[in-house]
Amino acid sequence: MDYGKYDLDNALKLRLYTSMLKPRMIEEKMLILLRQGKISKWFSGIGQEAIAVGVATAMATEEYILPMHRNLGVFTTRDIPLYRLFSQWQGKANGFTNGRDRSFHFGTQAYKIVGMISHLGPQLGVADGIALAGLLQEKKEVTAVFTGEGATSEGDFHEALNVAAVWGLPVLFCVENNGYGLSTPTSEQFKCEHLADKGKGYGMESHIIDGNNILEVYTKIDSLCKSMRENPRPVLVEFKTFRMRGHEEASGTKYVPQELMDRWAAKDPLENYSAYLRDENILTEAQDVVYKKQLIAEIDEHLKKAFAEQEVVPDTFTEIRNVYKDFEYEEVGPGPVTKNIRLVDAISAGLRQSMQLHDNLVIMGQDVAEYGGVFKITDGFVEAFGKERVRNTPICESAIVSAAMGLSIHGMKAVMEMQFADFVSSGFNPIVNYLAKSHYRWSANADVVIRMPCGGGVAAGPFHSQTNEAWFTKTPGLKVVYPAYPYDAKGLLATAINDPNPVLFFEHKGLYRSVYQNVPEDYYTLPLGKASLLKEGDDISIVSYGAGVHWVLETLEKNKDVQADVIDLRSLQPLDIDAVYDSVKKTGKLIILQEDSLFGGIASDISALVMENCFEYLDAPVKRVASLETPIPFAKTLEDNYLSKGRFESALLQLLAY
Repeated sequence: MDYGKYDLDNALKLRLYTSMLKPRMIEEKMLILLRQGKISKWFSGIGQEAIAVGVATAMATEEYILPMHRNLGVFTTRDIPLYRLFSQWQGKANGFTNGRDRSFHFGTQAYKIVGMISHLGPQLGVADGIALAGLLQEKKEVTAVFTGEGATSEGDFHEALNVAAVWGLPVLFCVENNGYGLSTPTSEQFKCEHLADKGKGYGMESHIIDGNNILEVYTKIDSLCKSMRENPRPVLVEFKTFRMRGHEEASGTKYVPQELMDRWAAKDPLENYSAYLRDENILTEAQDVVYKKQLIAEIDEHLKKAFAEQEVVPDTFTEIRNVYKDFEYEEVGPGPVTKNIRLVDAISAGLRQSMQLHDNLVIMGQDVAEYGGVFKITDGFVEAFGKERVRNTPICESAIVSAAMGLSIHGMKAVMEMQFADFVSSGFNPIVNYLAKSHYRWSANADVVIRMPCGGGVAAGPFHSQTNEAWFTKTPGLKVVYPAYPYDAKGLLATAINDPNPVLFFEHKGLYRSVYQNVPEDYYTLPLGKASLLKEGDDISIVSYGAGVHWVLETLEKNKDVQADVIDLRSLQPLDIDAVYDSVKKTGKLIILQEDSLFGGIASDISALVMENCFEYLDAPVKRVASLETPIPFAKTLEDNYLSKGRFESALLQLLAY
C-alpha cells in the first residue's frame, strides 16, 4: 500500500494507528469471550478497521454517524467508555438499551451515534432526516451513514439516495463493499462493475476508496467533509475491502475460496500500516508494546466492571411504561369564537396553527407544497411557511418515514402526509420497526405524525379505500387517532403534534367535505385516549369511530325508540376502554361497529376485553359488525354490499331483542 504520498503530521499518523489498534484488540478479546459463552454473538470487523476509524476521525464530534455491525472503530474513536459497550453486548443495564437490544443496535445522543436495525435500509433515510435538520438549523454539518454492499439492493438504499440528491443533503453514504452478503458473493448481488456507479443514476458525486488504507480513507473523507460542509450535497463512497471472518462467527467462511482469503489477508490494514510506521521510524517497537499494554489494561479493567454488573432485573411496569416517551398533556381550552367548517378545513386549520406554534415543525409528503396536497389540506402553506418547511417528496414512502425519524433525532418535529392510507404499506417497515421501537430500545423519541387519509364509500376501489388502523394498533410504540368530527380532529391533531411519540392520524376521506361543525377558530388541544359519549341511554352500548360513528347516529335517527349510549372512541391507541366498561356495566349489552373487515380488527380486542372484565354485567353476547372479508370493490353496488354500514341496523335490533 502506498502511504508515502499523504502529507500528515506524525502525531496524527500515530493517532490513526492506535485508533485502529483499539477495536482490533477488543475484537480479539471478544472472540475469546464468545468461545467461552460470555457473549452471545459477534459480527467481526477485523480487516475493516481503517474505514470506521478513518471516517470517524474525519468527522466533527457534533456530527452524527450511523454505523453498522462491523464499525466498532466508530464507537471507540468517539471514546465511548468500554464498560458501557461491554455491558451492551452482555445485555446489561449500563449498556445503551437496558438489555432490550443487542450488539450495535443502539443509539446515543451523547456521542452522536445512531446504531443500526437488522432491516438495514431505514437508517439511510434516517441519515437524510438528520442532515435535513442540520440544514434547516443552519449548521454546517455532515451526516455519515454506513451500509454494506448487500444492502445496496434494498429499495431503501435507492430511495434515500434519491431524496438526498433531490434535496441537496450533506449525507456521506459509506458503502463497505466487503465481498459477501453473508455467503452471497457480489457477483450474485449486483451487475454493475462498481457500487459507486449507482450514484451516477441519482446525479450524485461518488468515489472509490481503498478501504484498507487508513491514510487514503482519512485524507479523502476529511477533504470531502470539509467540502460538503461548505457546499452541502450528498456523496456516495464505495470502500473496497473484505470480510475476513463470517457474517457472524457462527457462519464461518468455508464458502470463501482460500486464494481470496490469502490475498486479502496480505492487505490487512493494521499490519501494513504498522509496518509502514516502523519503516518511517514513526513507531518504535517499544512504543508499540506500551500502546498494547495500555489497551490490554483498559480492556481488562472495563471487562471486569461489566462482568461485575448484575443481570437486568425485569420490572413489568417499567417495561410497559418505557414503550412511550413520557408526555405531559397540556390542555389549551377552546376560544369563544367558532366557525362552521368541514372536517377537511378543521384539519388544515389545526395543522396551520401547529406550524405557527412550532417553528421546528416540517411537513413532508407527495404534492403537499404548491399543489396543497390531493385534498388541498396544505393549500397556501408554502406561501405561509416556505418550501423549506413544506416539502414535496419523491414517491418513496419508506425513505420519507425514515427521514421524519431523522428529523426527530436531530431535535425537530415532522408531519408526513401519506397521500392515501393504503400507500402506507410502502413505508410499513420504518413505521413498525423504527418509529415504534426506538424509544423502548434506546430512549429516542419519534416526534412524528403520519396523516392517513383513509376509508371507503367514495368508489375509489381496492387501493384508495382501506381503513387499515388495525395494522398499527397491534404494534406497541405507536399511537393511533381516528376522529369523526371537525372539532375533535383539530384538537386531537394539535395534541398529536405536541406528543413526542409517533402518531398515526387517520382522516376519513368520505367525511372530509360532508361533515360540518362549529369549531373554535383559535388553537386548542384535546387529550389522546379519551372517548366521547355522544348519546346516553340504558338499552345498549354502541361503540364506533370514524365514519362508523355517523352510521350509528343515522341508524338511531331511524329507530328513535332505541335509547343507547353512543361512544366515539376518537383514539384507538391509547384506548379509553374504561369508558366502554362503564357503559356496559350500565346497559348490559354491547355492539361494536367498525368499517374495517372483521377479523383482527379493533372490535375484536374490545369484545375480548369486555368479555374478560365485564362478563358478569352482560345480558347478551358482545356483537361485532364489520365489513366483508374481501378487498374493497370499486362499483358502488359492490362497495355498498362490502361496507358494514348496511348490516348495522339489523344486527343492532337483533341484539336488542336477545
